[in-house]
Amino acid sequence: MSQPQAPGRCVAACALALLAAAYGARGQEPAEPATPAAPPPSGLARWFNPATAPFIPIPDFDTEPHNGLTLGVIPTWLHTNSRDEIERIVAPDIIHSQYFGWGAHMRVLGYPSADTQWSVVGGLKQRVEREFDGRYLTGQTRSGAVSWSIEAIYDRSGTYRFFGFGNQSVRSNETSYVDNQALVAASIGRNFTPRLQLAYVVRPRYVEVLPAVLRGLPSIGTLFPGLKGIGSEHELQHSAMLTYDTRDAVIIPHSGARYIIYDGFVSRAVGSSVSYSFFGAEARHYWALGADLTLAWHAAARYMPSAGNAPFWALSSLGGDRSVIAEREPLRGYGSDRFIDRNMFATGMELRMNVANLNAFGTRLSVEVAPFLDAGKVFAEFGTSPFSQLHATPGLGVRGVASPFIVSYVDFRLARGKAAVFSGIDYPF
Repeated sequence: MSQPQAPGRCVAACALALLAAAYGARGQEPAEPATPAAPPPSGLARWFNPATAPFIPIPDFDTEPHNGLTLGVIPTWLHTNSRDEIERIVAPDIIHSQYFGWGAHMRVLGYPSADTQWSVVGGLKQRVEREFDGRYLTGQTRSGAVSWSIEAIYDRSGTYRFFGFGNQSVRSNETSYVDNQALVAASIGRNFTPRLQLAYVVRPRYVEVLPAVLRGLPSIGTLFPGLKGIGSEHELQHSAMLTYDTRDAVIIPHSGARYIIYDGFVSRAVGSSVSYSFFGAEARHYWALGADLTLAWHAAARYMPSAGNAPFWALSSLGGDRSVIAEREPLRGYGSDRFIDRNMFATGMELRMNVANLNAFGTRLSVEVAPFLDAGKVFAEFGTSPFSQLHATPGLGVRGVASPFIVSYVDFRLARGKAAVFSGIDYPF
């Protein structure tokens, strides 16, 4: 189990890809002779015109593996600057969860510049689930001497799964639990050049693993009694990261590369109830194959030389739709943290194709289609080959891009007759 997802999952921007696709044909129609401008729509009609609607009524449809079916509506306000760039999103919602009943969220996401972004997200459901996530990042372009960020998270989720350890853990061992955790993550980086940075990250975290609340699944302690990490633990994690970054943009890159190596530890000697260490590396490379075509590739490896006293939720994880540096890697087609063990290798590619451009909701939008392939494995022994017996999941992504700061995605994968649908903001890697 990794730390909760970055704020904004299933927020307003998640559906921009679909909204943009709906209006995309307008952006590519041939120009017609100029005609007198029609008066703007009024009354109820203005609600159905993206140029005049007071907000965007976005349907919320989530069928991510493990999470059940969630339906709702997200009335969304987009605030743009004089360059038609989105600089703030306000997106409350009302939803109904298959597992936990009615719920609501409030989200505000700010993009004041290419160097800084912030967000505040809070929500709750009738039963079990609560969440809060506030974060602030600045110095992302590394144009100054120092970059820093801080994030505070509280998350209580009832849909986590555990299938056992190893690359061949079986579905028949599926168990469930309630994950209740709180953390603060702070980082400060020294920028030697705009390309080279050395950062220190500290993260105090409290984790409580409680019995399952989902019907039809055994609780984690029933099938795995004595598993390290059940109950409550606390940790103080320290890590260092060295980054070399030549990408042409931080959020929406088309060329260049980013390489990261990291090393970290948690120790009972310095304020934790558990102990373990880890190190690893990640690489991302982007090739501009044309004005509207980008090939994106990433690979990552994480090793834990000292994990005998590590809780299961601190081990290397594979599954879901997000790459989280030094923690987890995506394997779309499977739910989050589907495969867990001491060590992990993952890789993936996407071919991001711009298929439409349009002006809508006060900004300039692009629609991307991206066939992708994820692959990876987890393993216990340090000397095991990371390249054999890989799990592979091909799929198709649809993205709405509002340069230079916003990417929303909906990724589809059909496996064994079941659809896996993921949505969120920012590229998966």
